Amino acid sequence: MDEKPVAIVTGGATGIGAACCRALAGGGFRVGLHYRSSAKAAEALADEIGNSFLLQADLARIEDIDALAARIKEKAGRVDVLVNNAGMSVNADIHSMSVEQFDTQRALTRGTWYLTKRILRLFMLRRGSGRIISITSVVGHMGNAGQIPYTMEKAALDAFTKSLARELAGRDILVNAVAPGFIDTEMTAALPEQIKEQILAGIPLGRMGRPEEVAEVVAFLARKGSYITGSVIHVNGGLYGG
Repeated sequence: MDEKPVAIVTGGATGIGAACCRALAGGGFRVGLHYRSSAKAAEALADEIGNSFLLQADLARIEDIDALAARIKEKAGRVDVLVNNAGMSVNADIHSMSVEQFDTQRALTRGTWYLTKRILRLFMLRRGSGRIISITSVVGHMGNAGQIPYTMEKAALDAFTKSLARELAGRDILVNAVAPGFIDTEMTAALPEQIKEQILAGIPLGRMGRPEEVAEVVAFLARKGSYITGSVIHVNGGLYGG
């Protein structure tokens, strides 16, 4: 079995996740590229970066996560880095959002917790080392109208990061979060121009970030940052200082 270090990236087919896959592959990692429904994009990216393997699962389903963990064990036998990037945004104001919509968002938060638990038990605790990096968001700190469940999820991941870092202190398993601001992805590209202008007016650097600029921080934490744990690192062009 390949002895290269292994990085698992959830939601790795597009956007920030794809940039993380490219950066980690370029840094010498074998990449486990997870996706839920973007099969074509995942396959194309796997071909591009090489030395990778695909992982399909719906992280809202516990049984899917158990199957995913078993596949990682079969394909790689180790996990050195877990990047919790998979996300979704159910947008509606508090009056129009249904309980079912809210629970859809909450299920992904539960899935991130459970996948991390499985990766720790099967791989990192046995090896006595590892890096867990969660992609959160500036809106988990600032709030954003019409995105209450999403902002709750991202704030929860920051709290998860800080608590887990303390639980794993002394085991050489470092836990951090990277909180991007407004990044030029398919999601932000679909925003109306007026909304984009309002966003840009609040960013001191005067532009949206690039997925690669977030991935650079993830790659640093994956390889270096040996005295950084329990931290939330903001990548937002000065929009929010933390």
